[in-house]
Amino acid sequence: YKNDMPKDQLNNSCPRLAVLPFDSERKLMSTVNAIDGQNVVIVKGAFDVLAGKCISGQVDLGRKYVEELSRQALRVLAVAYKTIDTVPDDPIPEELESDLHFMGLVGMIDPPRPEARDAVAVCRNAGIKPVMITGDHVVTASAIARDLGILEEGDDAITGSELTAMSNEELDSRVRHISVYARVAPEDKIRIVRAWQRQGDVVSMTGDGVNDAPALKAADIGCAMGITGTDVAKGASDMILTDDNFATIVDAVREGRCIYDNIRKTVAFLLSTNIGEVLTVFCAMLLWRASPLLAVHLLWINLITDSLPAIALGMEAVESDVMRRKPKPKNESIFAHGLGMRIMLQGAMFAVLTLIGFHAGWNSQGEIEAGRTMAFLVLALSQIFHAFNMRSNHSLFSIGFFSNKYLNGAAVISTALIALVAFIPAVARVFGLVPLPASSYLLAVGLAMVPIAVLEFSKAFGLIKHQEA
Repeated sequence: YKNDMPKDQLNNSCPRLAVLPFDSERKLMSTVNAIDGQNVVIVKGAFDVLAGKCISGQVDLGRKYVEELSRQALRVLAVAYKTIDTVPDDPIPEELESDLHFMGLVGMIDPPRPEARDAVAVCRNAGIKPVMITGDHVVTASAIARDLGILEEGDDAITGSELTAMSNEELDSRVRHISVYARVAPEDKIRIVRAWQRQGDVVSMTGDGVNDAPALKAADIGCAMGITGTDVAKGASDMILTDDNFATIVDAVREGRCIYDNIRKTVAFLLSTNIGEVLTVFCAMLLWRASPLLAVHLLWINLITDSLPAIALGMEAVESDVMRRKPKPKNESIFAHGLGMRIMLQGAMFAVLTLIGFHAGWNSQGEIEAGRTMAFLVLALSQIFHAFNMRSNHSLFSIGFFSNKYLNGAAVISTALIALVAFIPAVARVFGLVPLPASSYLLAVGLAMVPIAVLEFSKAFGLIKHQEA
């Protein structure tokens, strides 16, 4: 086009008579065009493959420039030709791609997207090792990978032939240190995926071609390109990247970690509060042979102070350090890193606080209904306050106490409904609650706020880790 030779004009003046499509095994593509009354075979593809099929031309000089262009991160295509007398009806590679004259090289660059470097850096911080698998020359692939941050000091770049020469045992021992695989065959991709899986790692594989389908299927998470991907690749994958942007995969990892975090927070909140309810009733029956909570109290607490804050916790924003954590093992329990023990201890804390409130209310007023009112208020309010504790392993004062607007709304609604039950006489009678002096209400609120002080102390002194490995 720069030389005033548009493609459409060339197609008209030099019509294509036959074609051998590109094949990843041959790494070549060939056409037969009618040029100046001759049938000219034009072959383009990988230099290291094409050079062996040339019988004339400056192949040695071409080899020198291939290395030079590759070091500049250029993808290099070699071009060769020959003339034939007749165009075969059913062309085959052995017939067209032999006895060629080497013409020259074309160096092209496919510049990485600006966000790709940042995405690779985020991956490394998150404990995710990015690996490049490409059909490019190893020098070109290494230059691009080094520019992106995929190939770092101490990492290896190998060719498909080197990979083929390795046994599975040797590959397993080296796979963590290999960041670039160049000139690979389709079956090599599956070997790479399997080698990582044998290390116990979760493997995601991206691809767009038909030849990528087996590796996409074998990977734990196959990710096909939505724009350039073939239907076969999309069908074999677990998800489709609609914008073909690597940075989007990193964003998906971030969102996935956030969702998993929020599931853990919600499960921990619900279990700790429910364990607190069970222990409260159990211990009170052992100590006083009286229940501090009626069935209607427990139903109300589970309906109002459990459900609304739990839903709001599921909408917690992504934590700032989520992409600085290491990936979790495949078989890791949701209660790992001490979460199960913390749930039990927090449940015990709710029980102790509720029993203190029950005993104080019963003793001060001389009637069990007053104790039950105190127990109901302490347990219900402490669970609302505790929902704020569960937002993060960081201090609430560092993430912003009221930065989750959904939880703020849930807390206001739950508190208002508790007040409705406690302070409107007709409703209070249905729930078996009685009026209390102001000092008792202050005590109930004070006891309910204890979980915030306890959890903030635990976070400040490292009893609850900020970052889980």
